[in-house]
Amino acid sequence: MVQVDSEPDNDPASASDAPDEALLEAGRLLFAGPCEFFWAANNISSLPPMGAPEVAFAGRSNAGKSSLLNALTNRNALARTSNTPGRTQQLNFFGLGGEPGDEQLRLVDMPGYGYAKVSKNKVEAWNRMMRSYMRGRATLLRVYILIDARRGFKPPDIEMLDMLDQCAQSYQAILTKADAIKRSEAITLIAAMEKELAKRPAAFPAVIATSSRSGTGIPELRAAIRLLLDEQAGR
Repeated sequence: MVQVDSEPDNDPASASDAPDEALLEAGRLLFAGPCEFFWAANNISSLPPMGAPEVAFAGRSNAGKSSLLNALTNRNALARTSNTPGRTQQLNFFGLGGEPGDEQLRLVDMPGYGYAKVSKNKVEAWNRMMRSYMRGRATLLRVYILIDARRGFKPPDIEMLDMLDQCAQSYQAILTKADAIKRSEAITLIAAMEKELAKRPAAFPAVIATSSRSGTGIPELRAAIRLLLDEQAGR
């Protein structure tokens, strides 16, 4: 189901049903807590010990992962942003809501994919690491796939969705830079994306449209992650 708000044309709202005020506030409080980088892994053997639940963020190079993580956590530089595609070359772990070992949630910034100038060997190594991580990480609740609103699904995104389905890893698409296109275009794009996702066994079919610049969709994404945590805890 696609919903948009009554804001100007370049400010689409979340595609999912709007969460209630209590859940929005719970999401805000979750992400208002301390959040610190605590681990980097460049191969599967160097992952941190499993602990708090994890949600991971993946996307094509320059899809806006770092900007989204900064917006979610109300930080300016939690994750480094860059105009250089392919900068994130490892799994970066951030502890949210407490010291490492006592955090409520871990945010995982995954390597960007689809950057043509990265060597084939590097791409294969990244893919092996991501596949191993997604298959074997019992604490990984969901992977959020970031899709640039100006481009929609591209072949590297479809390859990533295929990998997630093969790994039987729950995932959801997040539309980034939604303020860069018209509201009517966002509605059409989200509907097409949700049609594609509905065919996929591991996908959560609702798309959330966001803009790190304007803040559109950020409260809804926080609330969705809070709900995911509550469901995992059986609340």
